[in-house]
Amino acid sequence: MFGLPDISGYSMFLVICAIMAAGAFFFVIQATTELVTQAQTQRIVNRRLQFKDKFASTSEAMVELRKSRGLDADGNFAMPLERFNRLVVRSGLPYQPLRWAAMSAAGALVAAVAYIHFVGGLLPAVGIALAVFFVAPLFVLKHVAGKRRKKLAAQLPDALQIVCRSLEAGHPVATAVSLVAREMPDPIGTEFGMTADEVSYGFSLTNAVQRMAERSGDPDVELFGATVRLQEKTGGNLCDLLKANTTTIRERQTMRLKVKAASSEGRMSALILTAAPFLVMLAIHLTRPEFYGNVIHDPLIRYGFAGLFVWMFIGNLVMRKMINFKM
Repeated sequence: MFGLPDISGYSMFLVICAIMAAGAFFFVIQATTELVTQAQTQRIVNRRLQFKDKFASTSEAMVELRKSRGLDADGNFAMPLERFNRLVVRSGLPYQPLRWAAMSAAGALVAAVAYIHFVGGLLPAVGIALAVFFVAPLFVLKHVAGKRRKKLAAQLPDALQIVCRSLEAGHPVATAVSLVAREMPDPIGTEFGMTADEVSYGFSLTNAVQRMAERSGDPDVELFGATVRLQEKTGGNLCDLLKANTTTIRERQTMRLKVKAASSEGRMSALILTAAPFLVMLAIHLTRPEFYGNVIHDPLIRYGFAGLFVWMFIGNLVMRKMINFKM
């Protein structure tokens, strides 16, 4: 009647076995997913603790953790290019320059070979390879750093609530900060853990929080640092200030989500307008290979394609400027 299969002709034993098998299948999937999620969470939470387990003292673990983030032994930026150093630190990736260079070289080689194979021309291929080798890592680091910053900002209100509850229970500030490092996952756990270690080894809370703001590059963390500096200079109840700070941060995050929702139509339009020419070219190439194959070696066609790509890049920059609201 409603399009449901008629199971009256089947044996009830087979039906019950099929239902039990389906239930067992979904149970296995759910259990596997939960185990993988718990393993990932445990790995993320214990990342800083793994450094402490590898070394005899906390100071050695703190130094190695700094070096793995692209900092020197004192926690300062170690590279001569400070902007690149900040990007490396804010990405949270293990600083492995040789591995990064090898991956960039492999990507540059693949891009150059693909250009020579499909288009031809050694000189443009060399230019593309150099561009991929030097520019692609910057884009990857910037993307990873942006995702990490957003995740850290989303975790910050919960971390400040943990600090407030610990202070209300009578714990000192260093203990409250280290509690966040033990209870919360990365990236907020590692950042607060590094701050707690610096406080334990002689830094003032203001300087340690300021270093955390520099490492994270998030305006909400900078607001947290400004709150700590204000409390140190003027006095007052730090717990009340952090509660007000938490409310402000949540309101700012809500406003950012509203702005993101308001600009979603523009972002989707930009995505469609960017992808449509490539999809059309792919469809034409698959259905009519001779459409571009007969003229692809013409220099005028190559220059025309290069001009179109440049014009598309400019259009994407304009659309990004239109939908990227600063707050």
